[in-house]
Amino acid sequence: MGVVLVLVLGLSLLGQGSVVAAVGASSSSQDEEVCDPLADYFLGMEDYPEAIRRHQLVIKDHPDNALAHYHLGFSYGLMGQHQQELAEYRDAIDLGLDDWQLFLNLGLLYLEAGNAQEARQVLKLATLLGPDRAETHFNLGIAYQRLAMLPEAEQEVLLSLQIDPDQIDGRNTLGTIYAEEGKYSRAQDTWNELVGADPDYAPARQNLVILQQVEHGETHGSGNLSGLAHAP
Repeated sequence: MGVVLVLVLGLSLLGQGSVVAAVGASSSSQDEEVCDPLADYFLGMEDYPEAIRRHQLVIKDHPDNALAHYHLGFSYGLMGQHQQELAEYRDAIDLGLDDWQLFLNLGLLYLEAGNAQEARQVLKLATLLGPDRAETHFNLGIAYQRLAMLPEAEQEVLLSLQIDPDQIDGRNTLGTIYAEEGKYSRAQDTWNELVGADPDYAPARQNLVILQQVEHGETHGSGNLSGLAHAP
C-alpha cells in the first residue's frame, strides 16, 4: 500500500490507504498557544531542514511549547526521521496538546510501522477529537481492517464516506472490506460503480478480476483475496 504524505496548513485532504497527514493550528485546549510563524513558513514551503532548525530554536527558548514539538515532529516525519517524529509527538501529547491532527499523524506513523494495535488506540482518540473529519474515521477503519476487525472497519469507512462521499480510494477500500467479510455482491457492486464512473480506475478493475477468481476458487479449490488493490 502506497504512502501519501499531505502537508496541510489550515486545510485537510483525504488520501488512500494508510496515510493522510495534516498539520495546522491547534483547535484544542492550546488555543492560545502559537508556534513561530517563520518556522511554520518554512514548513509550508517544504524546506524541511530549515523548518526543523527553526522549530528546534523555538523549543530551545520555549521547551513547553507543545505546538512547536508537534510541528517539529511533523517536519522530521517528512524527512523520513521517524524515531525523532515519534519522540516529538509524544512530547507534544505529554505537554497537553489534544489536537485531532496530532493523534491522526501519530496513528499514521504507527500504521506505517506495522503497529495496527497502537494505531487503533490513537486513531480512536483522533475520531473523538475530530468526529467530523473524514480522514480520522477512514484511517481508523484501516487500522481495524489490518486487525481483522472487519465490522468495525466497515462502520468507520462508511462514516468517513458519509462525511465526504467523493473519496474514490475510500470506496475502493470499502469494497476490499466487503470482500474480506465475504460480502462479495456488495464488493462487486462497489467496484462496478467505481469502474462505471471511471473506467481507468485500475484498483477497482483489478479487484473485480480477483473477486471473480476467488468466487471461482471457492468451487474449484483455489483463489484468495491477498492480491486486492488498495491504491492506484
